[in-house]
Amino acid sequence: MKSWEKHIKLFIPGPVEVYPDILKEMSRPVIGHRSSAYQDLHADTVAKLKKILFTQNDAFLSTSSATGVWEACARNCIGEKALACVNGAFSESWYKVALANGKEADKIEVPLGKAIKPEMIDEKLATGEYDSLLFVHNETSTGVANPLYKVAEVMKKYPDVIFMVDAVSSMAGMKIEVDKLGIDVCLASVQKAFAIPPGLAVFTVSKKAYERAEKIKNRGYYFDFFVFKKYAEKNQTPSTPAIPQIYGLNTQLDKMLKEGMENRFERHKQMAEFTRKWALGRGFQLFPEKGYESNTLTSVSNNKGIFIADLIKKLENKGMTISNGYKEMQEKNFRIAHMGDMKIEDIKGLLEAIDEILGG
Repeated sequence: MKSWEKHIKLFIPGPVEVYPDILKEMSRPVIGHRSSAYQDLHADTVAKLKKILFTQNDAFLSTSSATGVWEACARNCIGEKALACVNGAFSESWYKVALANGKEADKIEVPLGKAIKPEMIDEKLATGEYDSLLFVHNETSTGVANPLYKVAEVMKKYPDVIFMVDAVSSMAGMKIEVDKLGIDVCLASVQKAFAIPPGLAVFTVSKKAYERAEKIKNRGYYFDFFVFKKYAEKNQTPSTPAIPQIYGLNTQLDKMLKEGMENRFERHKQMAEFTRKWALGRGFQLFPEKGYESNTLTSVSNNKGIFIADLIKKLENKGMTISNGYKEMQEKNFRIAHMGDMKIEDIKGLLEAIDEILGG
Protein backbone atom coordinates (compact mmCIF):
# COMPACT_ATOMS: atom_id res chain seq x y z
CA MET A 1 0.00 0.00 0.00
CA LYS A 2 1.31 3.43 -0.95
CA SER A 3 1.55 5.97 1.87
CA TRP A 4 -1.24 8.12 0.49
CA GLU A 5 -3.59 5.16 0.12
CA LYS A 6 -3.80 4.55 3.85
CA HIS A 7 -6.72 6.27 5.58
CA ILE A 8 -5.51 8.44 8.44
CA LYS A 9 -8.41 10.13 10.22
CA LEU A 10 -7.75 13.87 10.14
CA PHE A 11 -7.91 15.98 13.28
CA ILE A 12 -5.74 18.67 11.69
CA PRO A 13 -7.02 22.22 11.00
CA GLY A 14 -7.51 21.52 7.31
CA PRO A 15 -8.03 19.59 5.25
CA VAL A 16 -10.34 17.94 7.74
CA GLU A 17 -11.95 14.50 7.67
CA VAL A 18 -14.40 14.09 4.78
CA TYR A 19 -17.22 11.65 5.43
CA PRO A 20 -18.19 8.87 2.96
CA ASP A 21 -21.55 10.42 2.02
CA ILE A 22 -19.79 13.56 0.76
CA LEU A 23 -17.14 11.56 -1.11
CA LYS A 24 -19.92 9.52 -2.73
CA GLU A 25 -21.74 12.69 -3.77
CA MET A 26 -18.55 14.02 -5.35
CA SER A 27 -18.31 10.90 -7.53
CA ARG A 28 -21.40 11.84 -9.54
CA PRO A 29 -20.86 12.11 -13.31
CA VAL A 30 -19.49 15.51 -14.31
CA ILE A 31 -21.87 17.89 -16.05
CA GLY A 32 -21.08 20.72 -18.44
CA HIS A 33 -20.41 23.96 -16.61
CA ARG A 34 -22.49 25.92 -19.12
CA SER A 35 -25.39 23.44 -19.05
CA SER A 36 -28.82 24.04 -17.54
CA ALA A 37 -28.08 21.22 -15.09
CA TYR A 38 -25.08 23.12 -13.75
CA GLN A 39 -27.09 26.34 -13.57
CA ASP A 40 -29.64 24.55 -11.39
CA LEU A 41 -26.88 23.15 -9.16
CA HIS A 42 -25.21 26.55 -8.87
CA ALA A 43 -28.41 28.41 -8.01
CA ASP A 44 -29.41 25.84 -5.40
CA THR A 45 -25.97 25.81 -3.77
CA VAL A 46 -25.64 29.60 -3.59
CA ALA A 47 -29.13 29.99 -2.10
CA LYS A 48 -28.25 27.56 0.70
CA LEU A 49 -24.86 29.19 1.25
CA LYS A 50 -26.55 32.56 1.79
CA LYS A 51 -28.85 30.98 4.38
CA ILE A 52 -26.02 29.64 6.52
CA LEU A 53 -24.28 33.03 6.35
CA PHE A 54 -27.46 34.98 7.18
CA THR A 55 -27.00 37.26 4.18
CA GLN A 56 -28.79 38.78 1.23
CA ASN A 57 -25.48 39.83 -0.32
CA ASP A 58 -24.21 38.13 -3.45
CA ALA A 59 -22.40 34.86 -2.74
CA PHE A 60 -19.85 33.35 -5.09
CA LEU A 61 -18.09 30.04 -5.71
CA SER A 62 -14.42 30.32 -6.68
CA THR A 63 -12.31 27.44 -7.95
CA SER A 64 -9.29 28.49 -5.91
CA SER A 65 -8.06 28.43 -2.37
CA ALA A 66 -9.15 31.20 -0.03
CA THR A 67 -5.75 32.75 -0.71
CA GLY A 68 -7.09 33.66 -4.12
CA VAL A 69 -9.94 35.56 -2.50
CA TRP A 70 -7.38 37.41 -0.35
CA GLU A 71 -6.01 38.64 -3.66
CA ALA A 72 -9.53 39.50 -4.83
CA CYS A 73 -9.96 41.66 -1.74
CA ALA A 74 -6.71 43.48 -2.44
CA ARG A 75 -7.49 44.03 -6.12
CA ASN A 76 -11.14 45.04 -5.70
CA CYS A 77 -11.40 46.80 -2.35
CA ILE A 78 -8.20 48.48 -1.24
CA GLY A 79 -8.20 52.05 -2.48
CA GLU A 80 -5.52 54.19 -0.84
CA LYS A 81 -4.40 52.11 2.14
CA ALA A 82 -5.50 49.06 4.12
CA LEU A 83 -5.17 48.23 7.78
CA ALA A 84 -4.31 44.57 8.42
CA CYS A 85 -4.91 42.89 11.77
CA VAL A 86 -2.02 40.49 12.36
CA ASN A 87 -1.85 37.94 15.17
CA GLY A 88 -0.50 34.86 13.42
CA ALA A 89 0.90 33.35 10.25
CA PHE A 90 -2.24 33.56 8.11
CA SER A 91 -3.19 37.13 9.01
CA GLU A 92 0.45 38.05 8.28
CA SER A 93 0.18 36.35 4.89
CA TRP A 94 -2.96 38.31 3.97
CA TYR A 95 -1.08 41.52 4.77
CA LYS A 96 1.76 40.38 2.48
CA VAL A 97 -0.69 39.53 -0.31
CA ALA A 98 -1.99 43.12 -0.19
CA LEU A 99 1.56 44.43 -0.55
CA ALA A 100 2.33 41.93 -3.34
CA ASN A 101 -0.58 43.40 -5.29
CA GLY A 102 0.96 46.85 -5.12
CA LYS A 103 -1.34 48.15 -2.40
CA GLU A 104 -0.34 50.24 0.58
CA ALA A 105 -1.00 48.62 3.94
CA ASP A 106 -0.10 49.00 7.59
CA LYS A 107 -0.64 46.43 10.29
CA ILE A 108 -1.74 46.13 13.87
CA GLU A 109 0.39 43.31 15.25
CA VAL A 110 0.12 41.51 18.58
CA PRO A 111 2.17 38.57 19.95
CA LEU A 112 1.23 35.04 18.94
CA GLY A 113 -1.56 33.72 21.12
CA LYS A 114 -3.05 37.16 21.67
CA ALA A 115 -6.23 38.52 20.11
CA ILE A 116 -6.83 41.69 18.12
CA LYS A 117 -8.99 43.91 20.34
CA PRO A 118 -11.68 46.31 19.04
CA GLU A 119 -10.06 49.34 20.66
CA MET A 120 -6.85 48.71 18.69
CA ILE A 121 -8.79 48.93 15.43
CA ASP A 122 -10.77 51.95 16.61
CA GLU A 123 -7.61 53.87 17.46
CA LYS A 124 -6.10 53.24 14.01
CA LEU A 125 -9.24 53.89 11.96
CA ALA A 126 -9.88 57.13 13.86
CA THR A 127 -6.85 58.62 12.06
CA GLY A 128 -8.80 58.53 8.78
CA GLU A 129 -5.74 57.01 7.12
CA TYR A 130 -7.34 53.72 6.02
CA ASP A 131 -10.14 52.83 3.62
CA SER A 132 -10.22 49.08 4.20
CA LEU A 133 -9.71 46.52 6.96
CA LEU A 134 -8.28 43.01 6.65
CA PHE A 135 -9.54 40.98 9.61
CA VAL A 136 -9.00 37.27 10.25
CA HIS A 137 -11.80 35.92 12.43
CA ASN A 138 -10.14 32.67 13.47
CA GLU A 139 -6.33 32.54 13.26
CA THR A 140 -5.68 28.90 12.33
CA SER A 141 -2.00 29.02 13.24
CA THR A 142 -2.64 29.87 16.89
CA GLY A 143 -6.22 28.81 17.66
CA VAL A 144 -7.19 32.37 18.57
CA ALA A 145 -10.72 33.54 17.77
CA ASN A 146 -10.63 37.30 17.33
CA PRO A 147 -13.77 39.07 18.65
CA LEU A 148 -15.65 39.50 15.38
CA TYR A 149 -18.92 40.74 16.85
CA LYS A 150 -17.23 43.41 18.99
CA VAL A 151 -15.06 44.53 16.09
CA ALA A 152 -18.19 44.79 13.93
CA GLU A 153 -19.60 47.30 16.43
CA VAL A 154 -16.48 49.45 16.00
CA MET A 155 -16.73 49.21 12.22
CA LYS A 156 -20.17 50.85 12.31
CA LYS A 157 -18.37 54.07 13.26
CA TYR A 158 -16.47 53.95 9.96
CA PRO A 159 -19.03 53.45 7.17
CA ASP A 160 -16.53 54.37 4.44
CA VAL A 161 -14.08 51.61 5.43
CA ILE A 162 -14.49 48.29 3.63
CA PHE A 163 -14.74 45.49 6.20
CA MET A 164 -13.18 42.26 4.87
CA VAL A 165 -13.25 39.09 6.97
CA ASP A 166 -11.25 35.91 6.51
CA ALA A 167 -13.47 33.21 8.04
CA VAL A 168 -11.47 30.30 6.63
CA SER A 169 -11.45 28.16 9.77
CA SER A 170 -14.62 29.50 11.35
CA MET A 171 -17.27 29.67 8.62
CA ALA A 172 -19.84 26.88 9.05
CA GLY A 173 -18.49 26.09 12.51
CA MET A 174 -18.93 29.43 14.31
CA LYS A 175 -21.81 31.83 13.80
CA ILE A 176 -21.21 34.64 11.30
CA GLU A 177 -24.21 36.85 10.53
CA VAL A 178 -22.82 38.66 7.52
CA ASP A 179 -25.54 41.28 7.11
CA LYS A 180 -26.02 42.00 10.82
CA LEU A 181 -22.26 42.45 11.20
CA GLY A 182 -21.94 44.68 8.15
CA ILE A 183 -19.25 42.52 6.55
CA ASP A 184 -18.43 43.68 3.02
CA VAL A 185 -16.46 40.60 1.95
CA CYS A 186 -16.58 37.36 3.92
CA LEU A 187 -14.45 34.50 2.62
CA ALA A 188 -13.56 30.91 3.35
CA SER A 189 -12.44 27.71 1.69
CA VAL A 190 -14.33 24.43 1.95
CA GLN A 191 -11.68 22.09 3.39
CA LYS A 192 -12.18 23.22 6.98
CA ALA A 193 -15.54 23.47 8.79
CA PHE A 194 -17.42 22.66 5.56
CA ALA A 195 -15.63 19.26 5.57
CA ILE A 196 -15.16 18.98 1.80
CA PRO A 197 -11.88 18.21 -0.04
CA PRO A 198 -9.88 21.33 -0.97
CA GLY A 199 -10.27 23.11 -4.28
CA LEU A 200 -13.13 25.55 -3.75
CA ALA A 201 -13.54 28.88 -1.97
CA VAL A 202 -16.72 30.80 -1.17
CA PHE A 203 -17.22 34.51 -0.53
CA THR A 204 -19.87 37.19 -0.20
CA VAL A 205 -19.76 40.73 -1.59
CA SER A 206 -21.78 43.72 -0.38
CA LYS A 207 -23.13 46.67 -2.34
CA LYS A 208 -20.51 48.87 -0.66
CA ALA A 209 -17.72 46.56 -1.84
CA TYR A 210 -19.01 46.77 -5.41
CA GLU A 211 -19.08 50.56 -5.18
CA ARG A 212 -15.45 50.57 -4.08
CA ALA A 213 -14.43 48.10 -6.79
CA GLU A 214 -16.09 50.22 -9.45
CA LYS A 215 -13.66 53.04 -8.65
CA ILE A 216 -10.56 50.84 -8.87
CA LYS A 217 -8.71 50.20 -12.11
CA ASN A 218 -6.72 47.06 -12.87
CA ARG A 219 -8.76 44.61 -10.83
CA GLY A 220 -7.33 41.78 -12.92
CA TYR A 221 -9.67 39.20 -14.43
CA TYR A 222 -9.78 35.91 -12.51
CA PHE A 223 -10.87 37.57 -9.26
CA ASP A 224 -12.70 40.65 -10.58
CA PHE A 225 -15.94 40.96 -8.58
CA PHE A 226 -17.80 42.26 -11.61
CA VAL A 227 -16.77 39.28 -13.72
CA PHE A 228 -18.04 36.98 -10.96
CA LYS A 229 -21.28 38.97 -10.80
CA LYS A 230 -21.82 38.89 -14.56
CA TYR A 231 -21.63 35.11 -14.66
CA ALA A 232 -23.49 34.60 -11.38
CA GLU A 233 -26.48 36.38 -12.91
CA LYS A 234 -26.63 33.35 -15.26
CA ASN A 235 -25.97 30.93 -12.37
CA GLN A 236 -22.50 30.23 -13.69
CA THR A 237 -18.87 30.85 -12.76
CA PRO A 238 -16.46 32.84 -14.97
CA SER A 239 -14.22 29.83 -15.63
CA THR A 240 -14.64 26.07 -15.35
CA PRO A 241 -15.48 25.33 -11.70
CA ALA A 242 -14.59 22.38 -9.48
CA ILE A 243 -17.92 20.65 -10.09
CA PRO A 244 -17.27 17.65 -7.78
CA GLN A 245 -16.61 20.01 -4.87
CA ILE A 246 -19.81 21.90 -5.67
CA TYR A 247 -21.76 18.62 -5.58
CA GLY A 248 -20.21 18.01 -2.17
CA LEU A 249 -20.92 21.54 -0.96
CA ASN A 250 -24.55 21.33 -2.02
CA THR A 251 -25.06 18.12 -0.07
CA GLN A 252 -23.13 19.40 2.93
CA LEU A 253 -25.28 22.53 3.04
CA ASP A 254 -28.37 20.32 3.09
CA LYS A 255 -26.89 18.43 6.05
CA MET A 256 -26.14 21.69 7.87
CA LEU A 257 -29.63 23.06 7.38
CA LYS A 258 -31.15 19.76 8.48
CA GLU A 259 -28.98 19.73 11.63
CA GLY A 260 -29.91 23.37 12.23
CA MET A 261 -27.21 26.02 12.27
CA GLU A 262 -27.61 26.80 15.97
CA ASN A 263 -27.25 23.09 16.73
CA ARG A 264 -24.18 22.93 14.53
CA PHE A 265 -22.54 25.89 16.26
CA GLU A 266 -23.35 24.36 19.64
CA ARG A 267 -21.84 21.01 18.60
CA HIS A 268 -18.59 22.76 17.67
CA LYS A 269 -18.62 24.64 20.96
CA GLN A 270 -19.12 21.44 22.96
CA MET A 271 -16.27 19.68 21.16
CA ALA A 272 -14.02 22.67 21.85
CA GLU A 273 -14.96 22.80 25.53
CA PHE A 274 -14.36 19.07 25.93
CA THR A 275 -10.93 19.34 24.29
CA ARG A 276 -9.91 22.36 26.36
CA LYS A 277 -11.01 20.62 29.57
CA TRP A 278 -9.00 17.55 28.57
CA ALA A 279 -5.86 19.61 27.93
CA LEU A 280 -6.07 21.48 31.22
CA GLY A 281 -6.84 18.27 33.08
CA ARG A 282 -3.64 16.70 31.74
CA GLY A 283 -1.50 19.59 32.95
CA PHE A 284 -1.18 21.38 29.62
CA GLN A 285 -1.89 25.07 29.11
CA LEU A 286 -3.96 26.57 26.31
CA PHE A 287 -2.02 28.69 23.83
CA PRO A 288 -4.66 31.40 23.19
CA GLU A 289 -5.23 34.05 25.81
CA LYS A 290 -8.19 33.24 28.01
CA GLY A 291 -11.56 34.09 26.52
CA TYR A 292 -10.36 34.05 22.90
CA GLU A 293 -10.15 30.30 22.27
CA SER A 294 -11.46 29.00 18.96
CA ASN A 295 -14.43 26.64 18.79
CA THR A 296 -13.11 24.87 15.68
CA LEU A 297 -9.58 24.03 16.79
CA THR A 298 -7.72 23.91 20.08
CA SER A 299 -4.09 25.01 20.29
CA VAL A 300 -2.35 23.41 23.28
CA SER A 301 0.91 24.80 24.67
CA ASN A 302 3.67 22.23 25.04
CA ASN A 303 4.53 23.35 28.57
CA LYS A 304 5.14 19.71 29.52
CA GLY A 305 7.90 19.36 26.95
CA ILE A 306 6.57 16.29 25.14
CA PHE A 307 8.03 15.30 21.74
CA ILE A 308 5.09 16.32 19.55
CA ALA A 309 6.48 14.84 16.32
CA ASP A 310 6.77 11.48 18.05
CA LEU A 311 3.21 11.76 19.38
CA ILE A 312 1.96 12.44 15.86
CA LYS A 313 3.87 9.46 14.45
CA LYS A 314 2.41 7.14 17.09
CA LEU A 315 -1.08 8.53 16.49
CA GLU A 316 -0.73 7.84 12.78
CA ASN A 317 0.08 4.22 13.62
CA LYS A 318 -3.33 4.20 15.31
CA GLY A 319 -4.96 5.66 12.17
CA MET A 320 -5.39 9.29 13.18
CA THR A 321 -3.39 12.51 13.23
CA ILE A 322 -3.18 16.01 14.73
CA SER A 323 -1.00 19.02 13.84
CA ASN A 324 2.26 20.23 15.29
CA GLY A 325 2.69 23.95 15.85
CA TYR A 326 2.76 26.05 12.68
CA LYS A 327 6.20 27.14 11.40
CA GLU A 328 8.10 28.77 14.28
CA MET A 329 5.65 27.23 16.74
CA GLN A 330 6.70 23.66 15.95
CA GLU A 331 7.15 21.63 19.14
CA LYS A 332 5.95 24.65 21.11
CA ASN A 333 2.29 23.73 20.72
CA PHE A 334 0.03 21.22 19.03
CA ARG A 335 -3.32 21.77 17.37
CA ILE A 336 -6.40 19.57 17.49
CA ALA A 337 -9.21 20.35 15.05
CA HIS A 338 -12.81 19.62 15.96
CA MET A 339 -14.84 20.88 13.04
CA GLY A 340 -16.98 19.81 10.15
CA ASP A 341 -18.85 16.54 10.61
CA MET A 342 -16.90 15.53 13.73
CA LYS A 343 -18.88 14.49 16.78
CA ILE A 344 -17.91 14.45 20.44
CA GLU A 345 -17.39 10.67 20.19
CA ASP A 346 -14.67 11.22 17.57
CA ILE A 347 -12.88 13.68 19.85
CA LYS A 348 -13.13 11.31 22.81
CA GLY A 349 -11.59 8.52 20.72
CA LEU A 350 -8.69 10.76 19.69
CA LEU A 351 -8.00 12.03 23.20
CA GLU A 352 -8.12 8.51 24.62
CA ALA A 353 -5.48 7.50 22.06
CA ILE A 354 -3.30 10.47 23.06
CA ASP A 355 -3.68 9.52 26.73
CA GLU A 356 -2.61 5.98 25.92
CA ILE A 357 0.49 7.21 24.06
CA LEU A 358 1.54 9.81 26.63
CA GLY A 359 0.82 7.49 29.53
CA GLY A 360 2.81 4.63 28.03
